[in-house]
Amino acid sequence: QVQLVESGGGLVQAGGSLRLSCAASGRTFRRSTMGWFRQAPGKEREFVGTISWTGGLTAYADSVKGRFTISRDNAKNTGYLQMNNLNPEDTAVYYCAADSVTDRYKVGYKVGDFSYWGQGTQVTVSS
Repeated sequence: QVQLVESGGGLVQAGGSLRLSCAASGRTFRRSTMGWFRQAPGKEREFVGTISWTGGLTAYADSVKGRFTISRDNAKNTGYLQMNNLNPEDTAVYYCAADSVTDRYKVGYKVGDFSYWGQGTQVTVSS
C-alpha cells in the first residue's frame, strides 16, 4: 500500500516555474513506478510524465517535453515535478500516481497503469 501527498502548487505568471513534490508513505514506494497527470476543468485527466523505479527511465507528454522534468529521491520517499516556462495551458490540478512493479524499467502512461493516487494540487498560470 502506498499513500501519496502532493504539494507545491500555486499561482504563477506565464514563463515562471514551480516544483511539485509527491511525498509517499509505505515501504513499496521504492519499488514503484511513478507518474504525474493533470486535469483541467471540463477535461479528462491527461498524462504528463513518468519515471521508473530506479529513476533511470523517464518519459513525457509532447506538450511538456523540454519544459518539465521528473525526478525522485527514493531515500526520501519523494518524487518531484519541476515545471519551467509555464503557460496558461498548463493550468490544472496535478496528480502524482504510483504502482508497485518488479521491472525496474517499467513506466506507465495511462491512468489505468497506476493503483495509487494523491489528492492533487492546483497549479494556476496567469497570462
